[in-house]
Amino acid sequence: MKYDYLVVGAGLFGAVFARYMAENGKDVLVIDKRDNIAGNIYTEEKMGINVHKYGAHIFHTSDKEVWEYVNRFAEFNNYINSPVAVYKDELYNLPFNMNTFSKMWNIKTPAEAKAIIDKQTQEEKKKINEKKGTDTFTADNLEEQALSLAGRDIYEKLVKGYTEKQWGRDCTELPAFIIKRLPMRFIYDNNYFNDRFQGIPMGGYTKMVEKILLLVGDETVSGSITVKTGVDYYDFVKLEGNVPAEPFESVNGDSFGKILFTGMIDEFFGYKLGTLEYRSLRFETEDLPDVDNYQGNAVVNYTEREIPYTRIIEHKHFEYGQGKGTIITREYPADWKHGDEPYYPMNDDKNNELYMKYTELAKEFPNILFGGRLGQYKYYNMDQVVRAALDMCASLKD
Repeated sequence: MKYDYLVVGAGLFGAVFARYMAENGKDVLVIDKRDNIAGNIYTEEKMGINVHKYGAHIFHTSDKEVWEYVNRFAEFNNYINSPVAVYKDELYNLPFNMNTFSKMWNIKTPAEAKAIIDKQTQEEKKKINEKKGTDTFTADNLEEQALSLAGRDIYEKLVKGYTEKQWGRDCTELPAFIIKRLPMRFIYDNNYFNDRFQGIPMGGYTKMVEKILLLVGDETVSGSITVKTGVDYYDFVKLEGNVPAEPFESVNGDSFGKILFTGMIDEFFGYKLGTLEYRSLRFETEDLPDVDNYQGNAVVNYTEREIPYTRIIEHKHFEYGQGKGTIITREYPADWKHGDEPYYPMNDDKNNELYMKYTELAKEFPNILFGGRLGQYKYYNMDQVVRAALDMCASLKD
């Protein structure tokens, strides 16, 4: 069959792109190497609970157009992300706010909290300057940066261990720019996000993506979307060296006018310029049919380095589940190597420079587009994915 577009990846970017094109009269084939759609926002129903298989996803945005867009395909609940952090035998509210400071220092007022933080940050900067023999403070690593922003107590209990687990390195070995600022609220407010709109699609993200891709419902558009899962792009498309042969065709005889690729841009080009670096994750999910409420909150962070996982997710609390049993997932950060699932781009100077070289190489292929977290080597929140996909579509001149 002849398609206008081949979309590689049935995640959120690919789905939004395919939908836009189909609504504008294009015929689109979407493939994904996984056996399911929805990419990393895939949710799987078990025990009447929608399990976030690839980590917790809370949709939040201040972009009204994006919010209205996703609400075309799902009804969102009013879930507010209010994680808590466990440090040894202590429990703290996140993000850093007056509930956090009150528990940490047994205080009540913003003035008291600001005074303690200011005292501690000044003390730490003085110590660092004395050690370096200078009067001008400059943070040379993440530890110095965090101490200068938050002071010793917050750093030791809520930043240090969690950050070292995330990155697999001591804070003294991490660059200061990773933490440009540490947001602090001097009000009693545990809402993690500042965005105007927030929630989780009732029934899970997979059902939302099914609707975007026209896999359910009786909605009609002027074009079409065909979805094939369990299909590896590198086995499906005729290649010439590491890139698609032109004109674009599949091994089955399908043809495509253009390609949107949402996988790793360096892999697409056979790593010919070098390998971009990522951090990965490992998930350990446990069904607890005899436990109705494991931790009393959807997200609980574990901030001491000695505990190997960064957080435990209890999925039923995302949708206020009241049924019998529960399901939890422990989340372990991991080094990334070829063959592992890439989650977080390592956007340091070295990797960003390499990515820019790949974008220059991509300009030699005007009929191939790169999108999403892997194709654009950029960490995206979900609303940013939708916005980037819509903006890309609007920019195309056919």
